[in-house]
Amino acid sequence: MTDSPDSRPPCVVVTGVSGVGKSTIARRLAERLGVPFAEADDFHSPAGIRKMSSGSALDDQDRRPWLESVGRWLGDRDAAGSGGVVACSALRRRYRDSLRAACPAVLFLQLTADREVLADRLGARTGHFMPATLLDSQLATLEPLAPDERGACLDAAPDPEEIVRTAVELLTRR
Repeated sequence: MTDSPDSRPPCVVVTGVSGVGKSTIARRLAERLGVPFAEADDFHSPAGIRKMSSGSALDDQDRRPWLESVGRWLGDRDAAGSGGVVACSALRRRYRDSLRAACPAVLFLQLTADREVLADRLGARTGHFMPATLLDSQLATLEPLAPDERGACLDAAPDPEEIVRTAVELLTRR
């Protein structure tokens, strides 16, 4: 018997600016759904990581191969029927469009939080290449999900387990 598209595990991108909790939520959501997890940061080129580490934001030319790699990962999971969850900033509509082109069934969960919450989280974070100085650039770049984009915006302030519960509820209603 062939699975209908709605009975297959979903392909989900947990989006938002640095410090919003994408990786934490995406990892827990993948565990809850029993699907593969990927961290989009792992798809960045060494040159892209060096650029961000130096405090410079990536431009669209830098992002294109990165988004293509993330999109391939999603498309492969969708084609295999395994579903998957990836933590990926995907701040602009055109970046999400690129991911959608590779995986038309993808759903986006965009995490949001106040700047103060984000700044506090980034200030406490260690071992990550993205400096807190790029937060304002990311906030200026962020384009909220449009009504025609499949997905939802979720407040990132609650406990991660509460966010994951909400996400699972949203996904089961899809």
